[in-house]
Amino acid sequence: MTSKPQTSLLNKVRKASRATSDMILGLAPVAQAGVLGSMGPGAAGKAASSIYRWDFLPAGLLGIAAARDPHHTAIIDDGGSLTYEELHERSTALARALRHGDVQQRNRIGVLARNHRGFIMALCAHGRLGTDLVLLNTGASAEQTLAVIREQKIDFLFIDEEFTHMLPEDFNDCPVAVSWFENYGDTSCVRDGWTSLQEMLKTAPPPKWPTAELPQRPRRGRVIILTSGTTGTPKGAKRPEPRSWMPASSIMSRIPLRQRRPAYLAAPMFHTWGFATAQLCIALRSTMIMRRKFDPQDSLRIIEAHSPHTIFLVPTMLQRMMEVLPDDYDIGATSLRVIASCGSAIPEGIVKKTLERFGPVLYNQYGSTEVSWATIANPEELKENPTTAGRAPLGTRVQILDADGNRVPDGETGRIFVGNNMLYEGYTRPGADKPVIDGMVCTGDLGHLENGLLYISGREDDMIVSGGENVFPRETEDALSQLEGIRECAVAGVPDERFGQALVAWVVREDSPEGKALTNEQIRAFVKKRLSRFAVPRETVFLDELPRNAVGKVVPRMLPKPWEEAGSEQAA
Repeated sequence: MTSKPQTSLLNKVRKASRATSDMILGLAPVAQAGVLGSMGPGAAGKAASSIYRWDFLPAGLLGIAAARDPHHTAIIDDGGSLTYEELHERSTALARALRHGDVQQRNRIGVLARNHRGFIMALCAHGRLGTDLVLLNTGASAEQTLAVIREQKIDFLFIDEEFTHMLPEDFNDCPVAVSWFENYGDTSCVRDGWTSLQEMLKTAPPPKWPTAELPQRPRRGRVIILTSGTTGTPKGAKRPEPRSWMPASSIMSRIPLRQRRPAYLAAPMFHTWGFATAQLCIALRSTMIMRRKFDPQDSLRIIEAHSPHTIFLVPTMLQRMMEVLPDDYDIGATSLRVIASCGSAIPEGIVKKTLERFGPVLYNQYGSTEVSWATIANPEELKENPTTAGRAPLGTRVQILDADGNRVPDGETGRIFVGNNMLYEGYTRPGADKPVIDGMVCTGDLGHLENGLLYISGREDDMIVSGGENVFPRETEDALSQLEGIRECAVAGVPDERFGQALVAWVVREDSPEGKALTNEQIRAFVKKRLSRFAVPRETVFLDELPRNAVGKVVPRMLPKPWEEAGSEQAA
């Protein structure tokens, strides 16, 4: 029998061996993407200095990009464009301004902003100072926002003018800088004692100024990303920052990203997915195209005007784009090669429509705030299996475990556990951490594996028991996404006197003859042909739109209850 110390040592050896193997294999994807290309001695020296000081944090990656491609366009946003050299210089100046304002290592910088240059500058400045960075949700209420600022003990806040009304007039929890103005030149929202990002850049002390000198090798701070909060108050998840190329290499092993190509960052950067895409783009020296607010028609104009190679978005954005895509839109004339989606499930109908209209460009990533990424489905896999979440990328373990922590056979449903090098380090609020087994974190979802492909059944706490049968609302949602006349839908369980629990469907109809004619009876009959009787919705609530948060996830607690909804149609 092997003793516990021996077992522990063996596990450490296996882990180290696996990490070394992954690091070696991980060179191939980043090399293929062009990240590891050659450079002149001057650029190489600057790049080496950046890695020495700031590792593989965005601050370090930006230093490399500025050394290799100083005049390449880094950002095109609502305020114009910036080169990588300009972005590097302004981010460093912002860090000096923060340091001059007595922001120290281990302090917390908060960002409440949409996608624009100021967000990227704050992200890189934090790395150069060794602070923690707290990303606040742009879709939160004023009450939630204030509670998070205080719970996270934020020491300095960047905030877009759009959200300044959320702070009470007597707000004095921390210094505030407005990071974006609605109307250029109108700074009336800047209150007494506040400043603006632009003013900080103008007045930043020069390098080596005694009160603004940056640390040579700052501490590795943490990024705190809030959970989606669809079922309650968001929690802060402590996220590590990259220590090597491996996080980027993992994604690039499944998604064919390429250096210096334009990329449209539509996914909100305060969210795990949007935040990760910004880091990927800096590593690739991409031209990052951003808009503060997503508009589907504008997205089509961006494709035509800026020829992006990649679009990073969330499923609701993809759905809205497909709804406005003209029948005669010439996809072949574009340079689009990757549409990468993450954040929630893509309805099966949207997967099929996207592949049909755009060709083999759709990639669907499954992950969470706590595990970063888990699996990625490529176009070939989605064409064959539109509901799959894909395969684990390089350096990632995905296992399906039962309630006792044992692996289950292929095809059997269990809890999804994920291991990679970017797992979260716990919540800032104690007592609510996810289960961890053998270095893998539970995502909170149930699913199964078939031939290496992951299929998600739904959230563990979404599953209901109806008439003694386990029923997953997501299966019904997937079925309804195929019904002509339905624009979007959500399905959830409710108490039921006869079966204990039953499903209810909340449906948004298309503005079409099929949508206008759609009834509860049609919906029930459609599902009944495809799934078990307990997966058939007991009733349907027709809505004008589904309540969603800022990253497009349906907020269950905001769905009107059928027994309170006068417009619901209940089956006899």
